[in-house]
Amino acid sequence: MTDELQIPAGVDPGVPAPARMYDYFLGGRNNFPADRDAAERVRDVIPEVIDAAWANRGFHQRAARWLAEQGIGQFIDIGSGLPTVGNTHDVVQKVLPSARVVYVDNDPLVLAYSADLLKGNPLTTVVLADLRDPDGVLGHPELRALIDFAEPVGLMMTAVVHFVAPPLDPWGLVATYTRALAPGSYLALSQVTDEKTPPASVRTAEEMYSRASENLYFRSRADVERFFAGLEMVSPSPHTPAAVVHVGEWGAEDPALADSDGSRWLYCGVGRRP
Repeated sequence: MTDELQIPAGVDPGVPAPARMYDYFLGGRNNFPADRDAAERVRDVIPEVIDAAWANRGFHQRAARWLAEQGIGQFIDIGSGLPTVGNTHDVVQKVLPSARVVYVDNDPLVLAYSADLLKGNPLTTVVLADLRDPDGVLGHPELRALIDFAEPVGLMMTAVVHFVAPPLDPWGLVATYTRALAPGSYLALSQVTDEKTPPASVRTAEEMYSRASENLYFRSRADVERFFAGLEMVSPSPHTPAAVVHVGEWGAEDPALADSDGSRWLYCGVGRRP
């Protein structure tokens, strides 16, 4: 039962956490009453939030699979969240059984439950570190044990940079990560947007996350495009120009059907380091 979750040191079950709220939106059970209450208040005003969570998850999985199909054999998944259906290693190791995956999250509950899930998989690990500390992430000994920075890497940063405040320069932060990667590496990134979304709903989401362990920062399409500065954008589908698109559209078999109300809450893209 969710109320019987073991609580690791550093976790306050009374304060909603983005990873646990996202887990709840996806139908997971690794969350506490405070997370569920906050998530339900968001859903009261943004009923399509469940669709948005699944649309983002779908983008993550399709992008990871596509990268593995290009021969990328090592992945860093930053802001990985709690284990759920179709985790990065599940997806990419079906394509490349030898693919190595390092999950990174700053929520101790993610570390506790992911570590248990990954027992017996020597090609996959999880480290407790914060996106906003790139030296701590990139220099972590467990990450270094699996990732060879002389070879291309698939860097997954889906639904995480919107927790980085503007004064911390999220664009410079992402650039720090991409500069550390070998040529031929890829960045897959998604971010919530307030473009063409109800202002009252945006304000509600901002208010609810202000009471959580992390604030939420909405950004425009132009803002999201800045994350890919210096990278070669990948086309989201055949015969479609390479660009930032809504999460449901990237890699979708039918982009028109995938362009749902929930999908429009997040922009995404995949870029290659030349």
